[in-house]
Amino acid sequence: MKKLLIIGTDTIHTYNYIALIEDYFEDILLITDVIKKEEKVKAVTVDFALKPVNLFKTPKKIKKIVDDFNPDVVHIHQANSVAFFLLFSGVGKKYPTVLTAWGSDILVVPKKSWLLKKMVQYNLSKAKYFTSDSQFMVDEMMDLSSKVKKVLIANFGINVDLQDVPKENIIYSNRLHKPLYNIDKIIVSFADFSKEKEDWKLVIGATGESTEALKAKVTQMKLDDRITFVGWVNKEVNASWYSKAKIWVSIPDSDATSISLLEAMACGCIPVVSDLPANHEWVQDNVNGIIAAKNEENFFQRALQIDAAKAIVLNKKRIEKDGLKSANKQKFINLYNEILQGE
Repeated sequence: MKKLLIIGTDTIHTYNYIALIEDYFEDILLITDVIKKEEKVKAVTVDFALKPVNLFKTPKKIKKIVDDFNPDVVHIHQANSVAFFLLFSGVGKKYPTVLTAWGSDILVVPKKSWLLKKMVQYNLSKAKYFTSDSQFMVDEMMDLSSKVKKVLIANFGINVDLQDVPKENIIYSNRLHKPLYNIDKIIVSFADFSKEKEDWKLVIGATGESTEALKAKVTQMKLDDRITFVGWVNKEVNASWYSKAKIWVSIPDSDATSISLLEAMACGCIPVVSDLPANHEWVQDNVNGIIAAKNEENFFQRALQIDAAKAIVLNKKRIEKDGLKSANKQKFINLYNEILQGE
């Protein structure tokens, strides 16, 4: 019986990954911080917070859970405190460990403090196998630790769910409402764009710490009739917005390969993304999307100048090559096979 132990925070991405590979293993156990009743995953909880009381308490609890389960593979999701507590417990000496870096754990956390940088470097030095979703992330991981020699490039993939609806003059944004994602800049840029394009609307999905401030900003700018906040939506509603929107926008200050980007490309949206290395691996400026410079304000205007028909064809081909669940699932399974065969 093949057994996999996954450790990661309670996010949709963790559960999406489990769904991706669950039929390869006979038994899967998730160590997480919160258990969602609606998720049909066998799980136990620990506290991932970086505070003194957890320094020995959490690793001790993790070690007991891992030893009791006795997995063939331990797969860590994110090189932050999640990885630290597991690797500090010493289980990596007994069980093969895979560390998947997600983005902010490599791009943001090490820059917050010297101590956090050391924590991430420790994590990278103790895991044996590594994965991430872009060459840029691989380079960053290798810069942080000379112990990282080989990294599998694979993302969690998408299933194309294009709905047969006509495209409308809609710009869709569905990233978190927190300063990192610059939703306020999207609103300001749309305000300028909408002066000339009065038949366009901006639809803002998701929520976050900045939601109320963003709504107040829209009201202050007298754009309530042009900008709609739809909050968190399920997969079907999210797919419907992708399918209707002509443009999808995401301009965070830091990012790896966003699954939202892949979904938008697959659904025929022109992507407008930040000038970040991982985005350049998917988008060629003015060809199949827009790479928005840091202080640029006219990226929506530029998006309308693209040959949309050509861009849609290019994007769908790109997704078929590297973005689908089936192709990425096989990459992870190949890695697991390598581990289980002791290669």
